[in-house]
Amino acid sequence: MRAVLQRVRSASVSIGGEAVGKIGKGFLVLLGISPEDTEREGDFLLDKLLGLRVFEDGDGKMNRSLLDCGGALLVVSQFTLYADCRKGRRPSFTGAARPETAVPLYERFLEGARAAGVPTECGEFGADMLVSLENDGPVTILLDTDELMPGKRARRT
Repeated sequence: MRAVLQRVRSASVSIGGEAVGKIGKGFLVLLGISPEDTEREGDFLLDKLLGLRVFEDGDGKMNRSLLDCGGALLVVSQFTLYADCRKGRRPSFTGAARPETAVPLYERFLEGARAAGVPTECGEFGADMLVSLENDGPVTILLDTDELMPGKRARRT
């Protein structure tokens, strides 16, 4: 599972000109799921991002987590995070999970965030979405469970 986290002052996602999700301070999370991912990867990734200390404390240092500062999440499904651009000019997306695998993991991720007490908004899986954000910092972080989880081996795609 891969996630691009952007620390934001605000972010929103709209479909067909209608806002479907909007947050203030927090993370915009672009979430990609591979065919090999399971609930274990999703739970690990959620725990990692909720605990990342990248929000400023009273001294202006990145020392507080999303949970510490009461931030929110805007989660947008993003199969293109598994684009393989090694050959030619047209990316291959075979490294991304099919909807029957990805949707339950995406929904579990959202449910886990809400269960942790984090205000969580989302886009619509598979929809053509327009995402707007005000990146704070800017702070942008890539998390990949293949690289972060013990016992996993990083993929090339």
